[in-house]
Amino acid sequence: MNAIQADRRAFLKAGTIAAAASTLPSVLHAQAGGSDEIKIALVGCGGRGSGAAAQSLAVPGTKLVAMADAFADNLEGAHNQLKGQFGDRIDVPQERRFSGFDAYKHAIDAADVVLLCTPPGFRPAHFEYAVQQGKHVFMEKPVAVDGPGIRKVIEAAKLADQKKLKVVCGLQRRYQKSYLETLKRIEDGAIGDYVSSQVYWVSGGVWVRDRKDGMSEMEYQMRNWYYFNWICGDHITEQHVHNLDVGNWFNKGQHPVKAVGMGGRTKRVGKNYGEIYDHFYVEYTYADGSVMNAQARHWDNVWSRVSETIAGSTGTAYPGMIKDRKGKVVWRFTGQDNNPYDTEHVVLYDHIRSDTPINNAYYTAESTLTAILGRMACYTGGEVTWDQALNSTLDTMPKVLAWDAAPGPKPGPDGMYPCPVPGAGTFA
Repeated sequence: MNAIQADRRAFLKAGTIAAAASTLPSVLHAQAGGSDEIKIALVGCGGRGSGAAAQSLAVPGTKLVAMADAFADNLEGAHNQLKGQFGDRIDVPQERRFSGFDAYKHAIDAADVVLLCTPPGFRPAHFEYAVQQGKHVFMEKPVAVDGPGIRKVIEAAKLADQKKLKVVCGLQRRYQKSYLETLKRIEDGAIGDYVSSQVYWVSGGVWVRDRKDGMSEMEYQMRNWYYFNWICGDHITEQHVHNLDVGNWFNKGQHPVKAVGMGGRTKRVGKNYGEIYDHFYVEYTYADGSVMNAQARHWDNVWSRVSETIAGSTGTAYPGMIKDRKGKVVWRFTGQDNNPYDTEHVVLYDHIRSDTPINNAYYTAESTLTAILGRMACYTGGEVTWDQALNSTLDTMPKVLAWDAAPGPKPGPDGMYPCPVPGAGTFA
């Protein structure tokens, strides 16, 4: 068994956490007290970071004591929002608010638990440092944007195990009761033998931030991080990782061994959209010959879907529902679903306080690499194997991180950034 498989197998062996998850809040209430207060640092103060901080602070006995972001204005906005919501549980004086590229180190040093919520290009270095410093970690998905980043995350995950650190990641469907109950029924044979899956993140896209006078190229790309691969990994990685994770998870916890695909830009074209595609289609093949077909698209005013379909020999499963081959619903989740964004934080602090092992970094790295594999196949136009993606030497991170340094791609005279053309290069 390779390292990236370890946590997934342990998770599956442990069975569903859905029933247990519903009791965790009462356990934490009973354990919380002044003597076991857990100090939190937030690294990455955008919307997702503020949300993760609020979810951690909803767990009794936690306090936010440090914050970090590349941009001071992001940090101050998040601090004001959280202070208004949680009052004295936000204990982050000016001397523990850090901005800049090295800010994460100072915030991590000040806390027991770190929330890593920056854009994903920074995640490998931040995770590595947090583990080296002996901190428990919640980190958002995806955990990297390229093969070197994935390898760094895996090595840090191994060190976290050695240090008995707890790591939970933001693939929240893993903590959602309706998904867990659906998986249990699939494992019990409700759809027969697994045949294939179809997974979708087909939506209208995200924000665009205009270039302002005086912005350096580094600041522009950092402010518009979603559109640059060194920091985002393209939307197949940043968003579609959720659905790809479900495809792997529900297919007996496998990962694909190869991929082919296609993609490009048709609607979202222009200098404001960096270098990324606006649509992908990938066919993934697993070692047993089963397949996963994946669609990721950012087009507005068209059909949309964000979900997963698992096809079996006798039926089809959707999150919270199973149909037979004739399309008749034979099971539907009727319980009260939980908020998995909250549950993943409850689970983290329960494991910290009970000192029981948990490390989601392995399966999150695996699902992130699944997305990177698909991107590589679409960018190159060729068949790409799992091992090629994992062992790729293409390191997208700029060698120097400074406001006056040159980041990834450079715009041409017309302001357009180079975009991968299948068959014309080695973009990956």
